[in-house]
Amino acid sequence: MVEIDRSFIINHTCLRIKDPKSIDFWTKKLGMKLIATIPFDSFTLYMLNYETEENKHLNWAAREGVLELCYNHGGMEEINNGNGEKDKGFGHVCVSVDNIEEAQEQFLKNGVRFQKKLSDGRQHNIAFALSDYENYWVELIENGINKEEGKTNVSSYRFNHTMVRVKDPERSLNFYRSLGMKLFSKKDFPEAKFSLYFLGFDHDPNFKEGTMDFAVQSKRESVLELTHNWGTEKDNEFKGYHNGNSNDNGEIQGYGHICISCKDPAKYCKELETKYGSKLDWSVKFNQGKAVKGIAFIRDPDTYSIEIISHDLMSDRMGKL
Repeated sequence: MVEIDRSFIINHTCLRIKDPKSIDFWTKKLGMKLIATIPFDSFTLYMLNYETEENKHLNWAAREGVLELCYNHGGMEEINNGNGEKDKGFGHVCVSVDNIEEAQEQFLKNGVRFQKKLSDGRQHNIAFALSDYENYWVELIENGINKEEGKTNVSSYRFNHTMVRVKDPERSLNFYRSLGMKLFSKKDFPEAKFSLYFLGFDHDPNFKEGTMDFAVQSKRESVLELTHNWGTEKDNEFKGYHNGNSNDNGEIQGYGHICISCKDPAKYCKELETKYGSKLDWSVKFNQGKAVKGIAFIRDPDTYSIEIISHDLMSDRMGKL
């Protein structure tokens, strides 16, 4: 049995960056805070978060809604934002805000570029910003937290979700459920022939899968969104999506992984291995990594990576910026 206690969270999403200056987009333009810097020989990790009264006393690894920016020393010539014709897979990250109209205006004043403004297209309740340097898509939705007319307050902002495209939603759902996640909600778009599945950890024993209201979901952090374009699961010609990490055939990297954090990752990984055995695809088993000990990496059916860590991992890096 795989025991999922209340410590389980989706902690962070990792994106590669061309230059440490990329941090300024997320902090100065979108209002995140740089909470930890973790240097290694060949790369440096920058941990960012919308800091709140509830999470500011926690280590970065014990928080939800963390963005990990990975800078490979010397930089990368190209970054794959996941939405081009080549190497498509990862789609976007999402920030939810109190007042989306006012937030968009504030972002425009801050010099943020937009792939889609609220007035564009059919959906006028969402927008897509573009990050500096890498052109990652950042979806904007409204959470309504302490909403005031004509105002926006960064204290209400949440790093809400991360979207990746999947070939077969049933295989993906079974996999993430095996890790202990639950389906929050599902949205079907018959005219465009795609569906969205939103997942994460919920520790309410009375929660029923698929019933989470958008008003509740939009206030959460670290939700995983799976996008399924209808028919891919039956298309033998479809080669699948790029996982963001492979460069074997001239593929371009960008997206890295999401991360599960809990109090006892060693126990969790052992329980997963005991129950599922060879059915699971481990790229790094627990505590066997070269650069960092005390972590593991597992791959989902589309070969996207999921890191597994403890709440106290590298707690000595908090505040060392």
